[in-house]
Amino acid sequence: MPPPADYHMHTPLCRHAAGEPVEYARHAVAIGLNEIGFSDHSPMARDGFDDWRMLDSQLDEYVAKVRRAQQEFPQLTIRLALEVDYLPGQEDWIRQLATRHPWDYFIGSVHYVGDAWDIDNPAKLSEWKKREAFEVWSAYFDRLTLAAESGLFEIIGHADLPKKFGIRPAQDCSPLYEQFLTAAAQSGCAIELNTAGLRKDCREIYPCRDLLQLAFQKGVPITFGSDSHAPAEVGMHFAEAVALGRSVGYTQTLRFQQRQRQIVEL
Repeated sequence: MPPPADYHMHTPLCRHAAGEPVEYARHAVAIGLNEIGFSDHSPMARDGFDDWRMLDSQLDEYVAKVRRAQQEFPQLTIRLALEVDYLPGQEDWIRQLATRHPWDYFIGSVHYVGDAWDIDNPAKLSEWKKREAFEVWSAYFDRLTLAAESGLFEIIGHADLPKKFGIRPAQDCSPLYEQFLTAAAQSGCAIELNTAGLRKDCREIYPCRDLLQLAFQKGVPITFGSDSHAPAEVGMHFAEAVALGRSVGYTQTLRFQQRQRQIVEL
């Protein structure tokens, strides 16, 4: 059975990735994937919000790059998607984005716990020293719960992102996981097994086993993503991610077309 689809991949338009979509597709074919999805960081309602996403004026260019990869690799299913930041008050902007192209899925992610602090940004690592870890994790999961409740996303991205730098609360985070996963189960959105965590200081797939176990118990479906920012990262560590998913009980994953889900065996 082929590996699961890699649904989390970026392009140079986000300003912190290398390699064109055709190069990502070429590597996917070389390692035996039969489906991938590009989900680069979407524009914000205001250009200049940060320096790690495409501009609004580049959205059509992004789509054209993905379409070129589809044309050059017809043997590979290539989905068109976005990773969209969830910030309270931006729901109408996300709905507007959804109308602009025939997307296959949206990954909803939380990077910001306030208007100016993207918690996974290495340039702002010092901000962690100004706050108690559990306070940050709580604020993050409050927003992630709102994202899941919104119904705007097919997939929630890297669900325990605050662990990226290895900063973890001493307190039990199970109640935070519970509130988020209850919302995800009720709204029907999936969570991804994101292997980029194995390349970060935390050295662990997003999400952790405890969160994933609870997700399985609540019937929250899963997808897989490398969060690749270079062609060689496509499909990276997928064997470990599949093993983790199976170890907590998952036997199926989801694929998406035109924002409609399909259940496939894992």
